[in-house]
Amino acid sequence: MSIPKPFTDVSIKKAPHGFYEDYSVPIALISKGIMVALVLWALVFPGNANSTLGSWNSQILASFNAFYIVIVGLFFVFLAAVAIIPATGKRVMGTPGEKPEFSNFSWFSMMFGAGLGVGLMVFATAEPLSLWGSNPVTVAGDVAPNTPEALDSAYRYTFLHYGFHAWAIYVVTGLALAYYAYTRDMPLTIRSALTPLLGRYVNGPVGHFVDILGVVATILGVSVTIGYGVSQFIDGIYAISGMEWIMNLGAETPTPSKVGLIAGLMVIMLLSIISAVSGVGRGVKYLSNLNLVLSVILLGTFVVFGSFLFAMTTYGTALVDYILTFIGLSFGAYTPLPMEEFAAALPEAAAPLAADLMAGATNAWGSYDGFVAGLSGAAAELDEATLAAAYAAGEQGRQFGWQSGWTTFYWAWWIAFSPFVGLFLARISKGRSVREFILGCVFAPALVCFAWMTILGATAIDLEMSGVADGAIIAASNTNKLFVTLAQMLDGGLLTALNIMCVVLIMTFLVTSADSGILVMNTIMSGGSQETGIKHRIIWGVILTAVIGTLLLAAGDNNPMDALRNAMIIGALPFTMVMGLMVVALAKALYRDGLRDKLGGTGTGAAEPAE
Repeated sequence: MSIPKPFTDVSIKKAPHGFYEDYSVPIALISKGIMVALVLWALVFPGNANSTLGSWNSQILASFNAFYIVIVGLFFVFLAAVAIIPATGKRVMGTPGEKPEFSNFSWFSMMFGAGLGVGLMVFATAEPLSLWGSNPVTVAGDVAPNTPEALDSAYRYTFLHYGFHAWAIYVVTGLALAYYAYTRDMPLTIRSALTPLLGRYVNGPVGHFVDILGVVATILGVSVTIGYGVSQFIDGIYAISGMEWIMNLGAETPTPSKVGLIAGLMVIMLLSIISAVSGVGRGVKYLSNLNLVLSVILLGTFVVFGSFLFAMTTYGTALVDYILTFIGLSFGAYTPLPMEEFAAALPEAAAPLAADLMAGATNAWGSYDGFVAGLSGAAAELDEATLAAAYAAGEQGRQFGWQSGWTTFYWAWWIAFSPFVGLFLARISKGRSVREFILGCVFAPALVCFAWMTILGATAIDLEMSGVADGAIIAASNTNKLFVTLAQMLDGGLLTALNIMCVVLIMTFLVTSADSGILVMNTIMSGGSQETGIKHRIIWGVILTAVIGTLLLAAGDNNPMDALRNAMIIGALPFTMVMGLMVVALAKALYRDGLRDKLGGTGTGAAEPAE
């Protein structure tokens, strides 16, 4: 028996000279064309862009919510199996005996900074506090929000959103790219990961299409991250300086103004372009090391001045709860509740009023009291038992609304981010074994994320539960919760110093994310080259700035992040399907390579069109 050699002849036609020398012209022009069209649409017709993106987003969530939930669960199962199986886990991503390029410290620093640095700064306090007030258990009415009883469920879903599933999304892409690039000497680009399924077809329009989806998903995923980070950056500048022009102080909850957001964006992106021009070995590496050091200092501040004992108790109980409910969290998906099904579940007296009752009964962000208070006419005259039954009939709709608004948003965000983080992880992981890559990039950073979320977030919750904060942290915007929490813990010069350090940390995390994204987009467009032209890094930095800025402005009087979030979820869906194919392709490649090893060689004869 002989196994044909795998198809490795990936040939991406590049321009021999001119402006796009050593770049794939179709990938570059089409990717830029899509982004420029989005920028012009948001700039010329902001209202239409915002409403249309919102409508498309709603339709996608209604149709693909369960798909997002289930496929991310399968990503984790696949990686766990690959790591556990001895034959696949021990494979080295490189030539035999090759040593890793970066030290473990630098490797983890770059992984941590690029993967979740900004997200942790924004949501380490905001996520647990928000979920303490609203999560599937409180939506079901099993516990009251913002109570000690709601703490376990709050952290169950916090760990879900920042735990093994999130990093598994990154690692699926990163492992596929690294495996083909370093064991088969193929280009470090998205299409290489589909060669076991597509064979020579990756060299034509199909391959271009796959790479373009990767570029589009990357720029939208990075845009959302930078949007949140810039908002927190402006909150921090205001906390230090008190400059009112960068804030919208007329709202009930002060938030960064459009002028402040655009000014902050310009500063961050200028620094990002400068760092991207210097490359991975210099700018990204040094900034990542600085990020990790400053992060440890911030974490240490909460250990010393925060509710550390309460946080560690919460960490332990939450981790056990997360593991015990892991399967249900992985595959428990909800679909929208049809009107007919809602009406059929109502008591006889309420059935004719289904249309009046459904909106309130399926509102994931409301409450039973709010549901009752919002009724009018005949619906308001129903007795208490009938109203309770009507609210219970809407639970599936509430659970779907919550899951699509929280968990599915996160999965789409991580997926949109995965071409960037996955390719970046592959770029810095040459010479490591498959098992080391999976364990190092899934479990280690997830456990660190859990520590961040409990040490920072549980301190904020403890300040609210004890009455010290008196609702101040809950009332703050998500991007400002960190600074309000620090103000409840510290005062005087120490508070000022910590605020300054946090602003520097946010800035360096943002710069690391943006410049890494710029480098990755250029790597894809250059057919996997790790050394790309400086002028193209600058151009993509400008395009990224324009996309973020115009979509922030297009949101109008709504939440500035709305248009960015909607565009990201839309852009993530096609790449989610590509990732599903990556898993199938990698499983096939690992299996066939195992057979070749047993036969004592890499295969015989010519490569098949697809392996």
